[in-house]
Amino acid sequence: MVLDDVQFARRDCQHRARLGALDEPGRRQWLTIPTHLPHGRSTLIRDTLIEEPDRACRRTAGMLRQYYGASPYWPALAQSLAPVLDAFGTGRTATVAEISTRALLSLLGWQGKMLASSVLPSRPGRSQRLADLCAITGARAYVCGTGGMTYLDPVPLAAEGIAVLPFQPPMTNIWSSGRSLSSLWALAALGPQEVVARMQRLAWDHGLMAAAA
Repeated sequence: MVLDDVQFARRDCQHRARLGALDEPGRRQWLTIPTHLPHGRSTLIRDTLIEEPDRACRRTAGMLRQYYGASPYWPALAQSLAPVLDAFGTGRTATVAEISTRALLSLLGWQGKMLASSVLPSRPGRSQRLADLCAITGARAYVCGTGGMTYLDPVPLAAEGIAVLPFQPPMTNIWSSGRSLSSLWALAALGPQEVVARMQRLAWDHGLMAAAA
């Protein structure tokens, strides 16, 4: 689900991600898509525009190659990221974000369908809207991080028969930087197959695989 009809927030990661050096993930740098808000602070994510798309594309391609070009998995990563660079031609930040998410998920073997919240009916209110979007897409469980649990009202989801599964990523091994580092580092350092294996073990440990079955 792409939540594209909410207000864009520059302090979030809607247009940026941290890259970690291949051999030294603690050495990090922001990769940011310069974004223009045509309606000011009230601009919705779907309406954001890339400033100087060609230049932004060249800078993004250069930084990705600089950080991960030495990886033995780089050829496969570069092939998967090619559509992301092509998406800069649309001039829309949201399109680049969506296609980059799809590219990373595809590297992990995901074959699902991506939907935009703006084309689906839902009622107002954070939790009610979330319940409606989960229900219309056939979700049986909602995995919620610690931040979301502070404001989530489980009642609307329970009314739709949707379980709420609290989730906090572990703070060891490759997960220690999961909140602050792009998944590209793990994909480049370990390779997609190893990342898939570790994610599956993590999901089983948290009961997420059973909930989705």
